[in-house]
Amino acid sequence: MLSSTWRGRTTRGLLVIGAAATLVLTGCSSKSTSSGGGSESGTSGGSAALSIQPLGPVDANGKLGSVTQSAAAADPAGDGKATCAPGTAIAFAGARTGGNAALGINIYFGAKLAVDKHNKANPNCKVDLKPFDTEGDPQKATSVIPQVIDDKSIVGLVGPAFSGETKATGQILSDNGLASLTASATNATLSTNGWKTFFRGLANDDVQGTSVGKYLAATYKKVCVVQDDSDYGTGLAKSITAGLGSVADPSCAAGVKTGDKDFSATVTKVAAANPDAVFYSGYYAEGAPFAAQLKSGGVKATFVGPDGVNDPQFLAQAGSAAKGAILSCPCGPAPDQLEKEYVALNGQQSGVYSVEAYDLATILLEAIDGGKVTRPDVLDYVRNYSGDGTGGRHYKWSPSGELTNAVVWIYTVK
Repeated sequence: MLSSTWRGRTTRGLLVIGAAATLVLTGCSSKSTSSGGGSESGTSGGSAALSIQPLGPVDANGKLGSVTQSAAAADPAGDGKATCAPGTAIAFAGARTGGNAALGINIYFGAKLAVDKHNKANPNCKVDLKPFDTEGDPQKATSVIPQVIDDKSIVGLVGPAFSGETKATGQILSDNGLASLTASATNATLSTNGWKTFFRGLANDDVQGTSVGKYLAATYKKVCVVQDDSDYGTGLAKSITAGLGSVADPSCAAGVKTGDKDFSATVTKVAAANPDAVFYSGYYAEGAPFAAQLKSGGVKATFVGPDGVNDPQFLAQAGSAAKGAILSCPCGPAPDQLEKEYVALNGQQSGVYSVEAYDLATILLEAIDGGKVTRPDVLDYVRNYSGDGTGGRHYKWSPSGELTNAVVWIYTVK
């Protein structure tokens, strides 16, 4: 995902195999404009008329499928017997303030839940979670990440959150041997830089683009692809266009800039093409007003957005224009019990990448519980890790830091 901004979300109604799995996973709270992803106090604007609900995971051929919860999913509480030195810490780096802070807050809260459960169960190993606010800005991240590196108590990092800031800081993290597990940075090229400490906890944009593109190609006859100018937006648009094949209409392909609010020229271009769907490759800060202006401009096409748009703030800001939208994400909904724990601790529903952050923090905590309390030892532990997370996820990385098996989900706004 993300090069510079973001969102929050929760969900309900997973498609799963078998009655036992259904008992575990159905009922995961839906993302609506009434809660989730708004602020660290747990508030957000809008009405609860619409919600973001999962349709299911989609495979590389664009076919919807199902998922089961593993009984062996890692538990941050462990066996309760862990010991470690006081002050042992992991860190979070991402946006906690700024126009699209919802994403970073979701990730931080997910990691916070894992640490809270661990510390309650392990009185002799209280791990600190140290948050660092990048505002989702690559330039600011270049001054924030050195602060993380200089804090020698930190043995692992959940982050950076966005593709742009990850691109800007990946080499210094690698040079200093700090394992960085991102719950959300999806630009496909990040794993091609030769970094030794980069681990992506979800599918990259090439995987998402191919899967979602083929899914849309089986549903619509003509799709306009509109992208923003971020690393995330441009990279994903390229992959989506490739996945769509001949369904992508080049006559209405368009680009907008981060921070734009007036999309009249693009709306006119799209309206002239009369497409069946419009895929917006970017974030909700621009995606929401764009969707609203498409509707007011008479465009009847289905609005489609990726993980950067998949947030209650998209619903709140786009209003009725969000109804019927299709949203994708290389992230899945939280199982019921995890959702209850998340809400109880954080005062709001889980958001996009909250679950991935929870799992990645759990992996770092497992390393610490196993006596891996130096950066080299934690890095080696993660590099050789293989285990199940929540919601049917399995975490095992290739030498480049890509998951060997990643899943992309399709959601709809109702």
